Amino acid sequence: MKLGFIGLGIMGLPMAGHLLAAGHELFAQSRSGVPQALRDAGAQACHTAIEVAQQADIIFTMVPDTPHVQEVLFGEHGVARGLSAGKTVVDMSSISPIATKQFAAQVQALGCDYLDAPVSGGEVGAKAASLTIMVGATDASFARLKPLFELMGKNITLVGGVGDGQTCKVANQIIVALNIEAVGEALLFAAKAGADPAKVRQALMGGFAASRILEVHGERMIKRTFNPGFRIELHQKDLKLALDGASALGLSLPHTASALQMMNSCAAHGGGQLDHSSLVRALEIAGNFQVAPG
Repeated sequence: MKLGFIGLGIMGLPMAGHLLAAGHELFAQSRSGVPQALRDAGAQACHTAIEVAQQADIIFTMVPDTPHVQEVLFGEHGVARGLSAGKTVVDMSSISPIATKQFAAQVQALGCDYLDAPVSGGEVGAKAASLTIMVGATDASFARLKPLFELMGKNITLVGGVGDGQTCKVANQIIVALNIEAVGEALLFAAKAGADPAKVRQALMGGFAASRILEVHGERMIKRTFNPGFRIELHQKDLKLALDGASALGLSLPHTASALQMMNSCAAHGGGQLDHSSLVRALEIAGNFQVAPG
């Protein structure tokens, strides 16, 4: 197939690489340029999103936030200006469900298909092609795109219509944030009480408290490895989407709000570019104690 991929960041680059490695023709574009390694593997670098849309039949976007998707799709050099009837746009970014429905309507008015397919799994999942992919689409569109999703992920679910994929991703980010906060509080408590947090984590991994967050991010907290797999600033964005949505729905999400405040504190102390497991640093600052030295 002739595929386009726009947004070659920490996750987008390996995702695009998997599509290319499967033998598809790939037209790529990114604000920072197309990495030489991807070009050496056969990707064709495009200067604008228009060019990607003109060359490809299916265009994937993977950019940070709602305004970025809007600019990529409908800006002066956006995808919409290069679309022709029958093409497909697949947004794999994590953005507003409300905006997603608006974007879909604009693309559909051009005679094209639109799917939202946000992902979870971070850099590790992107590199391993083991991402969880939450899709909003018609049954027919999902069936048509699923073989491509299977090149990038393992747990691929049609959640519902357009926008429902993004709603699912917001729910995912609520769960992840609250689990990070819970693991951070537990390990901080254990360390301050005089126990070895590494051994506490090992013990908890064999019980009902076991989780992927405890396994991966608990280890990050202990080893102080906060190089980004998924940045604090991106998770801030996702939790703001959750709280904005909750406000519109008349819901109270108190612990989502507290997790966002912890991430805001991390960002205020210069940690916005660090991995979201570094939320524990806000708890450490508040308690004047660290889970582990470093």
